[in-house]
Amino acid sequence: MSIDVVIIGLGYVGLPLAQEAARSGLSVVGFDVSTAVVDGLNAGRSHVDDLSDDDIAEMLTSGFRATTDPEQIVGAATYVICVPTPLAEDGGPDLGAVLSATRTVTPAMRAGALVVLESTTYPGTTEEVLLPMLAESGLVAGTDFFLAFSPERIDPGNAVYGMKNTPKVVGGIDETSTARAAEFYGRFVDQVVPAKGTREAEMAKLLENTYRHINIALVNEMARFCHELGVDLWDVIDLAKTKPFGFQAFYPGPGVGGHCIPIDPNYLSYRVRSRLGYPFRFVELAQEINSTMPAYVARRAQDLLNDAGRAIKGSRVLLLGVTYKPDIADQRESPAVPLAKQLTTLGADVRFHDPAVEQWRVDGRVLEREADLDAAVADADLVILVQNHRAYDVDAIVGAAQRLLDTKGATTDPRAHRL
Repeated sequence: MSIDVVIIGLGYVGLPLAQEAARSGLSVVGFDVSTAVVDGLNAGRSHVDDLSDDDIAEMLTSGFRATTDPEQIVGAATYVICVPTPLAEDGGPDLGAVLSATRTVTPAMRAGALVVLESTTYPGTTEEVLLPMLAESGLVAGTDFFLAFSPERIDPGNAVYGMKNTPKVVGGIDETSTARAAEFYGRFVDQVVPAKGTREAEMAKLLENTYRHINIALVNEMARFCHELGVDLWDVIDLAKTKPFGFQAFYPGPGVGGHCIPIDPNYLSYRVRSRLGYPFRFVELAQEINSTMPAYVARRAQDLLNDAGRAIKGSRVLLLGVTYKPDIADQRESPAVPLAKQLTTLGADVRFHDPAVEQWRVDGRVLEREADLDAAVADADLVILVQNHRAYDVDAIVGAAQRLLDTKGATTDPRAHRL
């Protein structure tokens, strides 16, 4: 059977892409190195928040299948690489998964194939890293195969914007590659936006998340001095956003999490330093501010307990919500982890509750979710709202708690202490 598209990497990016491609009538094969992921999908089980088991069943009915066998992806018309790009230990980009995926694609592709990279990376990766590797196949770029970059824009848990109705940026190594990529995505995405080239498409993704990273850092720093000045920053933001132009609301919090904001701007900062020899000061300052927010929240917790005549050492602190976004189970880069580490270092007895998480790993330990939320709130010396899931009646929790620190601005109850 001919294969229209192979999706390399079946996570939060690749699986929604595979779903929309299958819905459009394309024959889709998913490739992943995880046997557990592949076996689960072929058995009709989803492992990401945005797709249900019924969604996977629909995909299987349409002909989708998942595999770990490189022999099963030979000769596809299109290959889309959707693998993780985390940070390495030195803070630079870790392209290990991208390199591995490209090594898998190179012997599998045939003349006429289109290869698209969706994994977030620094500008220049597509042409400087993927292109030479793919050329080892003996095929000629722009003639025998076509190469493009299209930044993923998946927002896990977003009920409004998904794969189909979020505009898709595409930039190829030449005009034909851009046109081929635009034609491919145009089969199942409402709007395709051509870029001047791969570097512009790569940079667009980094600009989007660097913009958010810097503005979150701005309000996080304001939260600190507004607290000292006795100014309600949450009210300030509500006032500022009444202006119908020139302002977009960003909100403070216990830190930044997820697959994009804590990671992507560092790719850009790394590229500037490595290629140009000087720092991207906005990004590095934003990273400094945002990465210290868990420690700041821990100090606020310590101050609240001190004010009540209690030492934080030995106090029971209940964290509510440990995922990086509300109403999903995704814990990637959640600021709840460094917050728990800070509190534990100070001697606190840290407990947690999250409607989407039964077991939580923190610094090598596995914590079990508090079974009875009401009892856990009543027993805690301090409750910290880290993530505001819809399942939480925050105003009721404020009334039941001995004291509560609200890091999300979820309540205006004067008994709560807001960040």
